[in-house]
Amino acid sequence: MSATDIPDASRPRGAKPGTTVVSRGLTLSLLLVSTVYFLFPLWWLLVSVTKPFGRQFSGNGLWFDGFDLFGNIGRLTAQNDGIFWRWMLNSVLYCGIGALVGTLLSAMAGYLLAKYRFRGRNALFGVILAAVLVPKILFTLPLYLMFSGIGLIDNPLAVLLPSIVSPFGVYLARIFAAQSVPDEVIEAGRLDGASEFRIFRTVALPMMLPALVTIFLFQFVDIWNNYLLPAMVLSDDRLQPVTVGLVGWNASHGVAVPAPLVVIGSLISVIPLIIAFVSLQRFWRAGMTAGAVK
Repeated sequence: MSATDIPDASRPRGAKPGTTVVSRGLTLSLLLVSTVYFLFPLWWLLVSVTKPFGRQFSGNGLWFDGFDLFGNIGRLTAQNDGIFWRWMLNSVLYCGIGALVGTLLSAMAGYLLAKYRFRGRNALFGVILAAVLVPKILFTLPLYLMFSGIGLIDNPLAVLLPSIVSPFGVYLARIFAAQSVPDEVIEAGRLDGASEFRIFRTVALPMMLPALVTIFLFQFVDIWNNYLLPAMVLSDDRLQPVTVGLVGWNASHGVAVPAPLVVIGSLISVIPLIIAFVSLQRFWRAGMTAGAVK
């Protein structure tokens, strides 16, 4: 058998070599266009922030024209007594606490639905799946009325309490727990006399770690990008997250706050998201493929 007769394992069965090359080329082209499309706003922000103050909207918007990054950050810090950094701290606290607690609750609920049999389990999981399909924006007005009735307006709990509940996180945790935590390991722990919570804490959680990092990232990004609920329940500027604060600055139309400061703050506000994804990338990729091969 000659070398040309050996089938190419990377080519789909029955596909011609020319067809494979064309399909790969189209796929790579589509990925390249998508990458440019999604990175274009970030590149514009990076270029604009480095320009001297007041020239963010002039000249070539896609290339550098002078450098005054540190001066721009200093002006951002001086605006309104440095309230921007208070907004950033609020966002980090809301997202960090909300995502951490929400991930733990999702892991517990998902593990329960995957490994314990009880009456109504399938119905409960169906309700959770239905909740995934409901847009969160529909809950904003009922949550505002409820928090107003119990006196939680202008209270960080009004942002934290809804953020720790994630039907999508419970769904992912249930799928990952069913695939990554063998029933035999749980039974072995029970035979050794371990309590159910100890089995979950010492056995199930380490096995579900890649999935939990994925859930944490989804929760973190979702809470960070949430605008409507914090805008309705937090009227105190010093309690608002950075998303609400920047929108308030932008609404001033450059009168109370110069428009370039909104651009500078927008770039800085995405840095925590980039850091989170880059630092947890290894666990995140493993979690996305967990259970894909049985």
